[in-house]
Amino acid sequence: MDYSRYILDFEDKYLSEYAMHVADTAGRRTPIPPCPMRTEYQRDRDRVIHCKAFRRLKHKTQVFLSPEGDHYRTRLTHTLEVSQIARTIARALRLNEDLTEAISLAHDLGHTPYGHAGERALNEYTRFAHNEQSLRIVDELEYDGKGMNLTFEVRDGIVNHTSKGNAKTLEGHVVAWSDRIAYINHDIDDAVRGGVLKESDIPAVYRELFGEHNGQRINSMILDIINNSYLKNFVEPSPLYKEHINGLRTFMFERVYNSPVAKAEEGKAVRMIKFLYEYFLDNVGFIPAEIRLKESSPEQKVCDYISTMSDQYAVRVFEDITVPKGWSIL
Repeated sequence: MDYSRYILDFEDKYLSEYAMHVADTAGRRTPIPPCPMRTEYQRDRDRVIHCKAFRRLKHKTQVFLSPEGDHYRTRLTHTLEVSQIARTIARALRLNEDLTEAISLAHDLGHTPYGHAGERALNEYTRFAHNEQSLRIVDELEYDGKGMNLTFEVRDGIVNHTSKGNAKTLEGHVVAWSDRIAYINHDIDDAVRGGVLKESDIPAVYRELFGEHNGQRINSMILDIINNSYLKNFVEPSPLYKEHINGLRTFMFERVYNSPVAKAEEGKAVRMIKFLYEYFLDNVGFIPAEIRLKESSPEQKVCDYISTMSDQYAVRVFEDITVPKGWSIL
């Protein structure tokens, strides 16, 4: 029995005229037989969840490098929060929730170890952007170098989730705004927990508009996007909310992202990533075969390898290269 037929019928009856219907997908680079239980976007979501790059996100930095404590965000928890926010918005706007979820779960797969610090380190040598590397992860590097063969719409949403992107689907725009809502608010929460901020430090204009606490802020931003975008051919906050979301983001750069606490260990991380880049550029033969044998430049191979490292694995590789090993006489 073709259970996926029920989902297609549901989409025809329920989704907005501006939503992306899975029946209208541009498909995959390599066609595959249909699944009797899942639509193509559901299959993409499942492929992302079960891939190695997704599991590595649990050991990748969000903002605070190697924080002491169980409750600080990692790149994985950030991804899950983005997915929750994006699904809520997509459902309310009658957009395709499965497509939205698949993009959300995959959008940060290409982040380097130590987050944006690692990204900045690589950019001193070559052009590196985590959204483009996320697409490269799903297209070229996952599944032992075969790629995950995701649908066009998921791939488009991944590469266009940053503020400079312009996704071709409204679902992609939902993820882009959800990413911003998630990281601004959970980074405030982590900064308060770490003693970098107090809730009262947030300028009154933002507290009055968004609310005093984490849940209130997230809720008000989500509701504004829904109210401003319902049954329209765009997804974005109202002009006032957009201005103040961007203002709160600027405040976070001034008080948190560039603070001495957040950046205390960043110099070490940057130097380590730069060392690894230079070392493997001189020793490409030490890069794993599924990356080394790809038809790409040596610089790309090194970036590919480093982007697959978790924080912990990068440290182990660095120590293996630089720290003398003990020996004994048997």
